[in-house]
Amino acid sequence: MTSKSAKNDALLRLDSQLCFALYSANLAMTKVYRRLLADLGLTYPQYLVMLVLWEGDGVTVSSLGERLFLDSATLTPLLKRLQAAGLVVRERGLEDERQVLVSLTDAGRALRSKARAVPEGAFCASGCKPEELQAIRRDLEQLRASLAQHS
Repeated sequence: MTSKSAKNDALLRLDSQLCFALYSANLAMTKVYRRLLADLGLTYPQYLVMLVLWEGDGVTVSSLGERLFLDSATLTPLLKRLQAAGLVVRERGLEDERQVLVSLTDAGRALRSKARAVPEGAFCASGCKPEELQAIRRDLEQLRASLAQHS
């Protein structure tokens, strides 16, 4: 085998794939969050929606989708489940009925205090220092932005 073909073969190894490292890290992260979110009665995607609403209540479905990189076909069932759980309400916009505004209920706002333990639990599970996690997050955001330009 020539060195060029050996190099090409090395590129096709599973452990050489960035996509697999991201995928497997995501699986591990999801398992950690599943355990942390069980007490809140939330799935990870529902938790992300709640985080956006806790940052600023009363947002449109389209802005939620943009912020979370989710399309409306994914977001709508998620919001229906959150509404059925009594955590959010969805209302048509007064000025534009095509827009749907999502707001927290009292129960949704109250859940925020219970959720404060989630980031700390994820941090502890990571085994990383705060500055390491900040660097990883920054690198992942740059990677996402670069990949978005080519998709």
